[in-house]
Amino acid sequence: MNSILIVDDNVHLIALLGKMLAPIGQITFATSGPAALAQMRERAPDLVLLDAQMPAMSGYAVCEAMKSDPELDRIPVIFVTAHNDVAAEVQGLAAGAVDFISKPFNEAILLARARTQLRLKCLSDELRRRAAVDGLTGLDNRASFDQRLQLEWARAVRSGAPLSLVLLDVDHFKKYNDRYGHPAGDGCLRQVAGALGAQARRPADVAARVGGEEFALLLPDTDAAGARDTAERIRSAVARLGIAHEASATAAHVTVSIGVATCRPGPACTAEDLMKHADQALYAAKAQGRDRVSVEPAPAALIAAGT
Repeated sequence: MNSILIVDDNVHLIALLGKMLAPIGQITFATSGPAALAQMRERAPDLVLLDAQMPAMSGYAVCEAMKSDPELDRIPVIFVTAHNDVAAEVQGLAAGAVDFISKPFNEAILLARARTQLRLKCLSDELRRRAAVDGLTGLDNRASFDQRLQLEWARAVRSGAPLSLVLLDVDHFKKYNDRYGHPAGDGCLRQVAGALGAQARRPADVAARVGGEEFALLLPDTDAAGARDTAERIRSAVARLGIAHEASATAAHVTVSIGVATCRPGPACTAEDLMKHADQALYAAKAQGRDRVSVEPAPAALIAAGT
């Protein structure tokens, strides 16, 4: 069900709007700009109805803050205000709103405009979802992974929580394709992707195909021990698939090499550092014989899962 956030310092108006909009969405509310932003960052709504004039932080300032935040910038905002002059409407649209409703408002018009924005948001979300998916495996693609990494990095900076990254590569995959053919290779990648995706158990976890036979799993709010355990489960799950690989120099079945790194974001550790150390760990796993979880030694700022 669609979620609608009503932001107004007038609780009576919130109750009225909530009653009108209840048939088309699940209603939540906030009575100040800072509270609304905090609530949105905790759980993003599908639509925001925002009072333009509020004490401490105006609706215009709230909208501008949303549009400058990559986690909130796609949420449509409808301003609800007592002003009906052109200047006020222009100011609202310039702040990033998609519509503008003056008080007192007509219930039918309010519902029609809210439904329109919810429908457009749904269509936009579906287009973005399709653009973010790897066509072969159904996991996130590289572009989507890069975007999610930046979003989760920003979230971890605010919370101080650790962020873990698992990188894995299918061992001797070129030999697999040469032996069994590309259609079989595609089937192999889909099965590996399934084993990886099964470990993306929380909404914020990101399982992605980031290269030909290379995959990634981003684990927000996960420490080094948790990330290593997850990597071992992935390695074991791929082995249990029992996909024959007679050309492999490692085993008679398909195996994966995995690198794991964990970081608490800060000046001494960037998203690029996290990627670099996970990549170094992956290559170390290959050098150590493949079919294993490994990590490259890292500076003290980078907390990594050991071998």
